[in-house]
Amino acid sequence: MTIYNEDLALVREQRQVSLDAGENLLALREVSAAMRPETALLRKLQPAGKFFLIEQNFDFDLLTPQKLLEKYVGRKVQVVRSHPQTGAETLESATVLAANNGVVLAMGDRIETGVPGRLVYPDVPANLRDRPTLVVQLHTEAAGEHLLELSYLTGGLAWQADYVAELNAADDRLDLSGWVTLSNRSGTGYRNARLQLVAGDVHRVRPEMRMARDMLAEKAMPMAAPQMKEEGLFEYHLYSLDRPTTIRENQSKQVALLSASEVPVHKEFRLQGSDYYYRSSYGDLGQKLKVGVFIEFANREESGLGLPLPKGTVRVYKRDSGGNAQFVGEDRLDHTPKNERVRLKLGEAFDLSADKKQTDFRKLGGSGRYNYVFESAYRIDLRNAKQEAVTIRVVEPMPGDWEVVEESLPHQKATAGTAIWEVEVPAEGEAALTYRVRVRY
Repeated sequence: MTIYNEDLALVREQRQVSLDAGENLLALREVSAAMRPETALLRKLQPAGKFFLIEQNFDFDLLTPQKLLEKYVGRKVQVVRSHPQTGAETLESATVLAANNGVVLAMGDRIETGVPGRLVYPDVPANLRDRPTLVVQLHTEAAGEHLLELSYLTGGLAWQADYVAELNAADDRLDLSGWVTLSNRSGTGYRNARLQLVAGDVHRVRPEMRMARDMLAEKAMPMAAPQMKEEGLFEYHLYSLDRPTTIRENQSKQVALLSASEVPVHKEFRLQGSDYYYRSSYGDLGQKLKVGVFIEFANREESGLGLPLPKGTVRVYKRDSGGNAQFVGEDRLDHTPKNERVRLKLGEAFDLSADKKQTDFRKLGGSGRYNYVFESAYRIDLRNAKQEAVTIRVVEPMPGDWEVVEESLPHQKATAGTAIWEVEVPAEGEAALTYRVRVRY
């Protein structure tokens, strides 16, 4: 089985069947109920000889009491009634007239609604199956045992990566474990499957209509296991489990993906600004603004990683003074190749806050829709209630052609439209950043 990120899987299975010489009608049971039948391919592996397909039909109309009743509309059934005192049973013939929102029966010279007893059917219609079935009409020259391989694409199977990280006491290193969570809602199980996973954004032609199915899941607790083998495949990455595994119907399964310890981490406190207040007069821009908390690490071999990381959710924990792991935040990780950096936002710092205001605004020139020149000044007061000093990174997106003409601390021009200040805030203290910007449009 090869499972892709977006509700798609390629299933390949082998079946030993007995065939007669000439035409055969073969019912392949226990295939996926979400099969895309136009992708099904049946070929003979053994023995040699001519073999070709004539027709195939995918029967996914499954046997239920309601479906059986619907198939018998216009046909005769037997109604069994029990005497309330003696318990003796009597049979009466009836014709099913309708089976929508109830049942309508023609019994003798009268019409009955509802079921006045038990219904007995003479047989099960051929196109009503207890399991999803691919019915194939084929021709072969040789009679006897044949080894066939069936492959097809199906929905109802998906996987995602989940990561668990634990920070150390100093917040400068972490242990990272990756898990693959498989979900099977395809309508059948897969025993002793050789499992492969493709990470990457594979382009698909989307159908106009998709069949909706309910999802039932049994959560499996993660347990220690070897890492999956990884290799490049076209412009994607392929992960292979080195042992067979069984994926049951309506089940979620977790398989170990990777593990790394003592990965160096950089923690960042970040106050993110906006560009709208550089174009007009605003005055107060916010009190007790939140300061975001981010961690960043490198996906390199020298950091203990160096593997392509499939997209998923990273959940971060840290141990308290009693040794108990506490949840401290989570973020989404996109597909990340080796040697790239991973940046995660974990939340907002409780002990850090900021007040921001515009202290001056002037229009220096411009008329009509273009050639405007604005100059504005700002003050940001940063507060730190921690018992240790911190550095807060103040990030300000700048519109148009901009220039910082005055500042209390030197800035970095990170991009064409971004200025960054690194502000040291003492323990249980405050620090102020002031600057003046001239913007041209």
